[in-house]
Amino acid sequence: MAFRGPKVWLWRWRRNPLKRRADAVEAWLVLGAWALTVVAGVLAGLGVARTVEHSLARERVEWHSVMAHLSEKAPGTAAAPSSRASGERVWAKVRWTAPDGSEHTGQARVDPGSSPGTAVAVWTDPEGRLVTKPATAGQARLRAALTGVLIGVGAAAMPFVGGRVLRGRLERRRMDQWDAEWARFGPLWGRTTG
Repeated sequence: MAFRGPKVWLWRWRRNPLKRRADAVEAWLVLGAWALTVVAGVLAGLGVARTVEHSLARERVEWHSVMAHLSEKAPGTAAAPSSRASGERVWAKVRWTAPDGSEHTGQARVDPGSSPGTAVAVWTDPEGRLVTKPATAGQARLRAALTGVLIGVGAAAMPFVGGRVLRGRLERRRMDQWDAEWARFGPLWGRTTG
């Protein structure tokens, strides 16, 4: 990489008799890369965040809580009420009736040692399949924001990296041109001591 002097604001846009065409191309390349980085990152992040929040809101509307009943005894031993608060739950087979009247079975998390027939609240989609509890509005906003930030950064990285690669190629080309010019004119300045 070439040695550069102190940073001067907008140095690429100033008039200079030594400024070459490659310097102007690099200036426009840097400006374009930064503009694309910002625009791509913001648009991708906002678009994905809006889509995620919309899909989570749709889940809150479409998914319903249904009462299911244990088909068989849950594994484990029944715990005292104080230990139930710790949140330990086991998978067990449950049965429920969908809104259209069809019978369904599946696996749900229940308290250990629960007896057959115990009522358990489960969440189902419109087709009657088991799903997780939908995210609350606050959780949905947080998930949408985090996803939007991650996708925005990822989308912004592409034009940024592309600009850096192109700028590196321009830098190498400029160095090769300087080497060729130095090889041509250097010997004309006088003899080298040897």
